[in-house]
Amino acid sequence: MDTIKLNLGCGTKRLDGWINVDSMATFEPDVVWDLETFPWPWDDDSVDEVLLAHVLEHLGEQRDVYLRIIQELYRVCRHGAIIRIMVPHPRHDSFLWDPTHVRAITVEGMQMFDQAQNRSWVANRNANTPLGLYMGVDLRMRSHQYILDPMFSEKRQRNEVSSEDLQVLLKTHNNVCIQINMECEVNKDPTR
Repeated sequence: MDTIKLNLGCGTKRLDGWINVDSMATFEPDVVWDLETFPWPWDDDSVDEVLLAHVLEHLGEQRDVYLRIIQELYRVCRHGAIIRIMVPHPRHDSFLWDPTHVRAITVEGMQMFDQAQNRSWVANRNANTPLGLYMGVDLRMRSHQYILDPMFSEKRQRNEVSSEDLQVLLKTHNNVCIQINMECEVNKDPTR
């Protein structure tokens, strides 16, 4: 069985050994495809790895389109496939100044597609929307990382900002974090 790795929305950042996909033929991707056109041209359970590097925030301005993108990701991926997502932090100017950014992507928002998290919310009677259960998708957050704006990164390196203070700043201030990196694993095992 061949390994299929998709570099979705590749733009000029083509990767060797990956299927480079973009909606613009200008960049000479391997596949020209608008990710808001469904269904995607890959079979069910055929993809091992997906990279969405500064792409997801440009897609799904309409809620139903965004949710369908998540469903397509889930559909084409095999059980255990890894989805790597890199997005600008929604409270950073680099997110705000780009008129093509149509949706804020956050760790908490992606966790809404994690069925284990959803079941915990239901059991605890939390008000969070269990989108994974509603939509029949299960994307488990394996890891996430906040990339600090250079100004805050330098302050952190000089120990001018503690880890605790940084957590408060991330929740309350703009331009602290420039990017969020997330890694999700596709779960298609109903016993997990």
